[in-house]
Amino acid sequence: MTAPVPQKTTAAFFIQSALSFGISLVGVGAGIAYLPVNAWMRAFLALGLLYTVTSAFTLAKVIRDQQETSSVVQRVDQARLDKILTEHDPFRA
Repeated sequence: MTAPVPQKTTAAFFIQSALSFGISLVGVGAGIAYLPVNAWMRAFLALGLLYTVTSAFTLAKVIRDQQETSSVVQRVDQARLDKILTEHDPFRA
């Protein structure tokens, strides 16, 4: 029994994701820059945007790490089960 190979993302999906992120970040940043408010409000909104972006990256990393850890634990459990099954002989006295 072999563990399934995890699917890798394609280059097209990676490029689409990066472009989408960049366009949305530039769009919101331009929206904040051109708001008809004073500099303090723009600075507050820009810091809020920065905090949201860094929180999203952190959340994505934590979810990825948790999924990878779960995958490793499942593979170790599967290897242990495979070892037990290969060592088991039902006809041994």
